[in-house]
Amino acid sequence: MGAVTEGGAGTAGESAVRELASLSGRAVPLLREWAAGSPRCGEARALLVLATSDGLGDAELRTELVRAHHDARAAGPRAVSLVHGVFLFAHRQYPMAADHVEAHLGTWPGDEQAAPMLDAFAAAGDAGHAGYRERGDALAQRQYALAGPESWVWAGRLAWVRAEQGRPYEAYELAASALARNPRAGLAVHAKAHAEQDTGAGPASTAFIDRWLAGDPRAVQFRHLNWHAALQSLAAGDFADARRRADRVLDRADVGMRASTNWRLLLAGQAPARRCELGHVRELLAAPEGTAEVFHTFNLALALAVEAATDDLTALARRAAADGRSEFSQVLAPVVRALAHLTAGRPDAAVDLLAGLGRAVERLGGVRVEREIVQDTLARALVDAGDPGRAAGLLHRRRAARRHHVYEDLLVTAGAARTPAPAPTPNPVPRETLRG
Repeated sequence: MGAVTEGGAGTAGESAVRELASLSGRAVPLLREWAAGSPRCGEARALLVLATSDGLGDAELRTELVRAHHDARAAGPRAVSLVHGVFLFAHRQYPMAADHVEAHLGTWPGDEQAAPMLDAFAAAGDAGHAGYRERGDALAQRQYALAGPESWVWAGRLAWVRAEQGRPYEAYELAASALARNPRAGLAVHAKAHAEQDTGAGPASTAFIDRWLAGDPRAVQFRHLNWHAALQSLAAGDFADARRRADRVLDRADVGMRASTNWRLLLAGQAPARRCELGHVRELLAAPEGTAEVFHTFNLALALAVEAATDDLTALARRAAADGRSEFSQVLAPVVRALAHLTAGRPDAAVDLLAGLGRAVERLGGVRVEREIVQDTLARALVDAGDPGRAAGLLHRRRAARRHHVYEDLLVTAGAARTPAPAPTPNPVPRETLRG
């Protein structure tokens, strides 16, 4: 890997940084070991915070990073800059973090320790800040060009970018290059999973994911990569395996992945896996974080759709329409209203709302494979509205490009089961959900 510190961090630091960049389950223990063995190393402390920030309170986060910043001064300006980037990223100041990482890499090109913080660009884009995703993509490309294919970190990062740009074969080649140099490169595996979604790899993809995860059951992406495997099982028509992965691997907190798996199963006329608890979904929506970020709210809407909670969806659509953020009022609101119409047995109205969105769906945030479910929903609505020919046209490119496309075939099949009508619930829609 690239430089660890100006003065070198030794074997402990190098191993910890490698595992962190690999998204390994061994990263946090090794970072703790490095920080404990080098208590005055600001980088060690900062990278440990970067890996564990979701579990730290604001006071602890600030205390640890202030100390890391103080200690980093002895190592030089690169270390100080890196710690400042971690401070901004860990505090979810994503636009400022992205700006800082861009400046940092302008001064210290190819710095692999800064690579994980490129996620700030996508996060800033998800929060409605225009142009950040594109800047992040361009930055990853520049760093790869500077570092060359020998850097598995930057090869994996660019593979991710190419997968998101809908260039699966380039993504696959870059991921293969990264994995040839580090078979445990987690971001490269994730990029490969996205590329293989576009090509419909099916069982070959699930087999690879299972083999790779067997080598590190505590991998950061363990549940998420299983979700990707579930999507490949859907593509191949192995609905039992998709349900098995959702039930055995996803936990209560994985509302988005569970809801999107189940909604896809229902759209294809299949029985869902274990569902999210409706009361839990309502609690999440009522919390301040429920509508803090559009993609999270979209996932909660999918969970409501799986439960055919038409009244909840209607209330959420009203809230989104009244929201001052355009991605909520102009994109999320019609999508949620369409879900409400579908669960109420009004597919024509759902078609009218979804058909006009086009590329505006990108403003829902997330990644391409996650947003694809909106197109899936439109295809099912078209079939339910009596227009399977138009649905087939909508999914023609996907069915032509993907080796396994049983799922897409079912979406455009008029004989497949329709999306469910609402079932009565003993619990009324909470007042918090109706606000706005």
